[in-house]
Amino acid sequence: MRLHAVTTHVRNILHHARDVYRDQAAPLLANGFEVRGGAHLDWRFPDGGRSIISNFSCQQNLMRILHSLSALTGDRHYRNVAAGNVEFYFRHLQSEHGLLRWGGHQFVDLRTLRAVGPSEKNHVHELKNAFPYYELMFEVDPMATRRFICGFWNAHVSGPTLEISRHGKFDKAIDPRTLWNTAQYVRPEPYCETKGLSFLSAGNDLIYAGALLARYAGNDAAWTSARRLAAQFASARNPDTGLGAYQFSQPRQVEEARSHDETRSHFGDRAQRQLGPELETSPRPAPHQRRVLEATMLLESQARSIYSCNALMQLEVAARLPARSGGLLASTIDGLLAFKRHAHVAETNTFRAMLTDGTDLTDFVLLRNGYYGSAGGRLPPYPANCLYLLSYTRAYRVTGNGAIWQAVRDLALSNGMGDWGASHGAPSVNLATTLADPLAIFAVLDIYWKTSAAAYLDLARVIGNNLCERYFFRHIDGRPAGYFIPSKDHVYVNVDTIEPYALLALQAAIEGRERAVPTFINAAGYTEGEYLLADGSSKTLQDRVLYESTLR
Repeated sequence: MRLHAVTTHVRNILHHARDVYRDQAAPLLANGFEVRGGAHLDWRFPDGGRSIISNFSCQQNLMRILHSLSALTGDRHYRNVAAGNVEFYFRHLQSEHGLLRWGGHQFVDLRTLRAVGPSEKNHVHELKNAFPYYELMFEVDPMATRRFICGFWNAHVSGPTLEISRHGKFDKAIDPRTLWNTAQYVRPEPYCETKGLSFLSAGNDLIYAGALLARYAGNDAAWTSARRLAAQFASARNPDTGLGAYQFSQPRQVEEARSHDETRSHFGDRAQRQLGPELETSPRPAPHQRRVLEATMLLESQARSIYSCNALMQLEVAARLPARSGGLLASTIDGLLAFKRHAHVAETNTFRAMLTDGTDLTDFVLLRNGYYGSAGGRLPPYPANCLYLLSYTRAYRVTGNGAIWQAVRDLALSNGMGDWGASHGAPSVNLATTLADPLAIFAVLDIYWKTSAAAYLDLARVIGNNLCERYFFRHIDGRPAGYFIPSKDHVYVNVDTIEPYALLALQAAIEGRERAVPTFINAAGYTEGEYLLADGSSKTLQDRVLYESTLR
């Protein structure tokens, strides 16, 4: 039942998302299409133009699904489709200096095969927590993959302090004298003022790319740079709590803002401007003495990047480079333990909104408009759900750490999966759970692969069955469908949805084939920019808003 659902979903995606705009079809796929009728999801520009979204950075889970489905079924067709996408991108959509035409602000219009993007940002390259499927890319074209990673680092990292920017220029030529020049490295002081924004969501992809270049191409300098960049984020953690950090720097003010409604970073640090007057302990502190910074905010969006995306990525890097990543692994474990200790509220199974010094900001009322919300809004707690449980199960799978196991036990129990015991070998799993979360499957399988205890596999089967029953729709409105979607009322199918990925991981566990499915690391590409709304106004949004559209 489960494997049949996955196969049906994937076949339907390959049929409905395919190129239908020319006689000799390109191997590319639309990112989404309508459940009813199959029309491809488009981006609607403020000037009225429309482009069919084919953004390869938002299809990396799908590429892993296709490769896995071939591995488990023996049908090479799925893997060949994935390889065809990689080949086409490298042949036709790789810039002179190595970058691909993809990311947060640029995508391919499937109708024209030209790279387009929101008018205000269509000339910049951006990856945030996208985690491309480099294994397949190296398999298909190792030289082009090396060119991309070198171009990626060249466009986004500058100077001996490894200052990063989330936006990279496609036309920036590579200077071999400075790229990977590890001898000139100077570690910056935490929270130093810089021009760019050192977002961890952007840093995560750079760290991962450098590590994979070391793993598959033997580039030791890339690994040194990746490890140093990871250490810069770790050095910006609060020294007392060990919490943070989403940034290791703060933006330098280059212009005076006329109001707090201005949230661009060149007006200075946005947390300091919006929250500093209430939360600073001294009036007008010097930049290096500020306790309220973007770098010290720990709300849900920052926690997701730090304790889910970064943690899973660095644990995977540690597994790939075990002989050289001891410091990276220890830092990741320390961070996860600090987060559980200071932020988790067991009674409500939530995490506090915080400053990284431990200040509880839960339900703090904003007194002015700004980057973190409108005046009168509150900073809410957020659920300690399976997104975070997965980080702890993965950490336990890699290390067997006893303190990490206690966090696993607490979070599994709070999420309705039973009491897994003081040690992993005596679980009391809840086979009556109604949980239908693909992240829960990945989490349970982490412990199964670590322990071989059959109870965990039984639990994963139950959650997998729940997943199929709740999210796989064979028919919609009396017509054949065959997709994983959030509900029958949703308008679009997202080709990168992870439910099939989790079910393939479950099938691999049932068959005892751990390596048949790539490790899940929470790839989360997106498209963002100015979008023309139905009422004629324009708004900056991410494509996830489009996938949330429903009939009611």
